[in-house]
Amino acid sequence: MKITIDKNSGYCFGVEYAIAMAEEELNENSSLYCLGDIVHNDKEVARLSAKGLKIINREDLKQLSDCKVLIRAHGEPPETYQIALKNNIELIDASCPVVLKLQNRIKNAYDNAKQHNGQIVIYGKKGHAEVIGLSGQTNEEAIIVTDEKDLENLDYSKPITFFSQTTKSTEGFYKMKDLIEKNIQEKGFSDNLALFDANDSICRQVANREPQLAKFAQENDVIVFVSGKKSSNGKSLFAVCQKANPRSYFVEDEKELQPEWFENCESIGICGATSTPMWLMENVKKEIETQMCLLPQDL
Repeated sequence: MKITIDKNSGYCFGVEYAIAMAEEELNENSSLYCLGDIVHNDKEVARLSAKGLKIINREDLKQLSDCKVLIRAHGEPPETYQIALKNNIELIDASCPVVLKLQNRIKNAYDNAKQHNGQIVIYGKKGHAEVIGLSGQTNEEAIIVTDEKDLENLDYSKPITFFSQTTKSTEGFYKMKDLIEKNIQEKGFSDNLALFDANDSICRQVANREPQLAKFAQENDVIVFVSGKKSSNGKSLFAVCQKANPRSYFVEDEKELQPEWFENCESIGICGATSTPMWLMENVKKEIETQMCLLPQDL
């Protein structure tokens, strides 16, 4: 029996950077506020909470003053920075550079769209932390689309500039792009096709994981995908695993493992989302080894 942890799984640069900044601050001080879950993984949040990280929401932020608050990798809308300035809050900004660049692109596109009666459309999960930050660059005027039904909210008589949340599926983005183009034509606004500006703003580090993960899933008899249930990226990457290997199972931690999953298999692959810590995947590996009663020479 062979058990392998996917070398390409685990934290992306942005999440790794944010957690490193949080731990550095907590090593010097006993507590630190963080605006929202630092990562969409409850187990990692619990680990850092034990070290003194205190999760707050935007309403809590308005009541704070004269303290330090960590901005996580997802980024924040302009309003957050305005509140911090007003309340003398020191922000430790761990926004992912990829997200910050996208925020700037959307802000510039929005300013241009206002001059030409256009609209900004963002492919993403409504209410997701990153999407809140992106929409904030447009004074909340961006239209958020998650599925085909949401495309009914677009005005196809106006120019459309299309972006994506950085952690969405590449396949999903191009599917939505094609549907927008199709709707522009079918609704009688073919001249607007030339004005349709689609921007593939998906993080390449995330996008490249899809083909890598599909290959990894095909190479193993059984896949155990480790991720927090709140992770948008986790849901997307798990779907890639399932498509490549029907014997793929989603768990938050080692307690959710089922021994019957591993019947009649010779290789088990363990992988995860960009928000999944390596220590959690290693815990899953150890538990599988225990359940399977594997000898050292069989690993």
